[in-house]
Amino acid sequence: MISQGAREGDVLRLYLTAGLLRPFDSITWFFSHYNKRNSNAHNFEGLFDEVRTMNIFSFFRSQLCVKLPVPRNRFSGQTIIVTGANVGLGLEAARHFVRLDASKVILAVRSTLKGEAAAKSIAESTGRPGVAEVWHLDLTSLDRLDIVVNDAGIVVYNFELAEDNESSITVNAVSQMLLSLLLLPKLRETSIRLKKETALTFTGSFVHFMTDFPERKSENILKELAIRDKAQMKTRYHVSKLVQLLMVRELANQISNSSKPGDVTVSIVNPGFVDTEVMRNASATFHFFFRPYRSLVARSAEEGTRTLLHAAAGGKETHGQYLSDCKVAIPSEFVRSNEGYEVQKQIWRGLSDILQNVTPGILKNI
Repeated sequence: MISQGAREGDVLRLYLTAGLLRPFDSITWFFSHYNKRNSNAHNFEGLFDEVRTMNIFSFFRSQLCVKLPVPRNRFSGQTIIVTGANVGLGLEAARHFVRLDASKVILAVRSTLKGEAAAKSIAESTGRPGVAEVWHLDLTSLDRLDIVVNDAGIVVYNFELAEDNESSITVNAVSQMLLSLLLLPKLRETSIRLKKETALTFTGSFVHFMTDFPERKSENILKELAIRDKAQMKTRYHVSKLVQLLMVRELANQISNSSKPGDVTVSIVNPGFVDTEVMRNASATFHFFFRPYRSLVARSAEEGTRTLLHAAAGGKETHGQYLSDCKVAIPSEFVRSNEGYEVQKQIWRGLSDILQNVTPGILKNI
């Protein structure tokens, strides 16, 4: 777990760093069985077992037949934070927000140099210089905050600890929750003062369907995921996105049951299989076998980010929901089961302990 006394800034820095490593979402369940470090252990039987667990027809229909609507909602006067905004989905989401008349779009990044390059690209393509700002996030200097898009994330195949959790769990789930709870009071304040909904959304993935999640039987799931000798890293990204989804659903429940005023909509989005920067840095083996598949099926970053804009536009019907193809969708059977609900509660208790250690009293923000 994140150690007692760990600095809030250190945990957030890990999360913002992940904006440089945007995961390639839906293809990861496939690619995880074949990478250059583990090619000798490739298991085709296991691969096809996973294919059978998903509705492959629905996947190809979504990728090839569903025309995602170009975002048209105006965000006039609004202040929006996008993490992971250097490249890929985060960059294109920020570009859309600027194009759609947002007053201020904050690119929350670790690398100022790359962030400035992203801001310049946005200004040139939209004709609106000065709207996209590059920040090492300063939570005290915002007059208003309308939307937060948690897009940063990582895919890793080697076990590494980051603040006492396995790194993908820290970045893809825990740090997102930390940042969200730190920003929640400002989202509420904006909602109350301007008498409007504000939105908090997360980039998820349908790979949450693709894991048996054996750690779910543990007495402390997050601690179990931090044990090096037990870690199954080939499917760890899948697990991290399932853990993220359960955390988001419970956060939405907690906000719904809170007595505090303010209307904050919480959702999580599957953008589909999107061609992003990380795919270009994958192994030569990946490119050899999957370039035709990627060319046929993958969405562009701009297309994928339309799903994020749909979520950012909010609406009460999206609160606590898993979204896909710009509409409310159904998460995995496990997530919807009684067992899934109990696991969700257990993970939240573990998360609460972690966040309290990092920032005492943070749960009062809910």
